[in-house]
Amino acid sequence: MHFERCPIPEVILCTPKLHTDARGYFMESFRQDALDAFLGFAINFCQDNESQSRYGVVRGLHYQQAPYAQTKLVRVLHGRILDVAVDLRQEASTFGQHVAVVLDAQNKQQLLIPKGFAHGFAVLSSTAVVAYKSDAYYAPKAERGVYYGDTQLNINWQLPVDTHQLSSKDQAWPSLAEAEVFDSNTSLYR
Repeated sequence: MHFERCPIPEVILCTPKLHTDARGYFMESFRQDALDAFLGFAINFCQDNESQSRYGVVRGLHYQQAPYAQTKLVRVLHGRILDVAVDLRQEASTFGQHVAVVLDAQNKQQLLIPKGFAHGFAVLSSTAVVAYKSDAYYAPKAERGVYYGDTQLNINWQLPVDTHQLSSKDQAWPSLAEAEVFDSNTSLYR
């Protein structure tokens, strides 16, 4: 597994080593010791989630407030998405900025998104199956979001606007200026 820091260095792109031959391929999709060695500490993942969506669906931008904030490790099992992480750490120099990475079933890359960030994705293929690990359980009372189309975020979702499909909850999230964000005491990953 190869780990690469994104333009916001707390967000990490993970690329597995693919072993291919005439039969197909083999890869390690997750290896705790390799991730721990890269980070210098352990993340204890406790929940796996999976969603299936069709072209044009935008999910997010979601996060959970402390003490239920989540680190997520996102990958695509089928299809292609634009995966987005938005920095919500109020004191960070990158506050309000985002990382956007195309993840798909072919490149097999994963995005590690730490606590203090909102997460969302847009489906670029006819369908997509997305799976992610989190290090905290889903806590409905701590669930928060930021409106995906907030002009302050300036996210290019790589889809025509008239194809965007969102849940009523995702359409109602506040703008970044009105959202509950993380303070400087937010501990990334842990």
